[in-house]
Amino acid sequence: MKAVTLREITDANRDEVLTLRVASGQEGFVGGATAAEALADAERFPEAKPWCRAIYADDTPVGILMLSWDVEPVPGEIIGPWYLWKLLIDERHQRRGYGAAAVRQVAEIVRKEGASELLTSYVIGEGDPWPFYERLGFRPTGELDAEGEVIIRLDLSADAPGEGVDRG
Repeated sequence: MKAVTLREITDANRDEVLTLRVASGQEGFVGGATAAEALADAERFPEAKPWCRAIYADDTPVGILMLSWDVEPVPGEIIGPWYLWKLLIDERHQRRGYGAAAVRQVAEIVRKEGASELLTSYVIGEGDPWPFYERLGFRPTGELDAEGEVIIRLDLSADAPGEGVDRG
């Protein structure tokens, strides 16, 4: 597999990143179909402390991810403190391990920042991303967000079992 890195979105790469979009039928699972929609959400909700990065495979942008970065949770509005808000892998680059590699990297980044868990959520439906997240070690919290999405967590504590994060 190509080397996967997370890079800041800058004026130099913005136009290329903005061309990224999910496959038809996946729009409802990522809250929009395009990287442009994800970045617009970041601008609309600054109180969620969005941390956005482009996902690169070698020197090719293949996706985008966005976190709420160490935010104070607000029930019904903001999940946190560490919440994987968006994960979008372009339709041309799916099923190559890039999304999993990016989630593992971001989990390690937030663990080093002191996080004990990484949260995300998903919409239940045909083709939903639950199997993907389950393979990474996420488990249901038993809660739903304000839109009815299932909230799941990845335990980042040093003694947590699972294959999600390289703890070595």
